[in-house]
Amino acid sequence: MKFDFILIIFSGLSFLIFGFLCFLSNYFKYEFKRYGLNNFRKITGFFQFAGGIGLLLGFFVIELMLISSFGLFTLMFLGVCVRLKINDGFIRTSPAIFYMLINLYIFYIKIQAYN
Repeated sequence: MKFDFILIIFSGLSFLIFGFLCFLSNYFKYEFKRYGLNNFRKITGFFQFAGGIGLLLGFFVIELMLISSFGLFTLMFLGVCVRLKINDGFIRTSPAIFYMLINLYIFYIKIQAYN
């Protein structure tokens, strides 16, 4: 199985789950309060869920994958910024960095293929 394919599936499914959990999980509710962003939890969950769907449907519509991967990269970049602002350590910040880099990579390889 191709590495790019696995990364896209992994990221897409992850963000479907993260988006869903933003609406239901008490842990996610607690985390958004800790970030000082409680009012943004549901919209963040929506964008995560939509981005996950966009990555998976992007196999059929390349523009959708480009928009979704760049959007998720941006979301995770902002997540890293928030974690730096509240002085989270590297261990707590590393998942956001990981997903930020995955989606930047997906965007990069797909924009290369698109051109």
